[in-house]
Amino acid sequence: MKNNKVRILVEGAMMVALATVLSYIRVFRLPWGGSITLLSMLPIAIFSIRRGIKAGFAVSFVFSLVQLGQGILDGLFGWGLTPVMLIACIVLDYVGAYSVLGIAGIFRNKGIGGMIGGTALAVFLRFVFHFLSGVVIWHSYGELWNGFSTDNEVLYSLLYNGAYMLPELIFTVIGAAVLFSVPQTKRLLTVKE
Repeated sequence: MKNNKVRILVEGAMMVALATVLSYIRVFRLPWGGSITLLSMLPIAIFSIRRGIKAGFAVSFVFSLVQLGQGILDGLFGWGLTPVMLIACIVLDYVGAYSVLGIAGIFRNKGIGGMIGGTALAVFLRFVFHFLSGVVIWHSYGELWNGFSTDNEVLYSLLYNGAYMLPELIFTVIGAAVLFSVPQTKRLLTVKE
């Protein structure tokens, strides 16, 4: 029993480390935060699928704190936020958005479709947190891209956050589908009790 807990703890730490390294490989980066990474959420989703959502939420919470540290290094405190906005940003854009990745294991007993569906749900819920943050905290900066601007906070947040979260969702789901369908990795990645 104790040996199993240590194994789960070590596996969780390895997945957080792998996800963190992958989060630094940015394919595309937006000016006010958000980027398309090299499957950085997939290790957390895999852990949640292997070990269940309770362990998945614990590991994704740790990952959220690591991402908060990365956000601080990227200049979070230099964005000119009021103290209330800063706390709301930390809660929505970091702790909430990354902790929700632990839900990926919710359909883990439903086969490959459930694993892929759980992964897609987790990434979509991360988008929801960023979208809410965009509406509640960031509102609208006006110009999104050269020649296109909007004062509609909902549309602005949908387009800005969708610009990086939709590709993240697509790439992560494709990555999960490939990993879970290859027989050699499917055996290693599936449900462990």
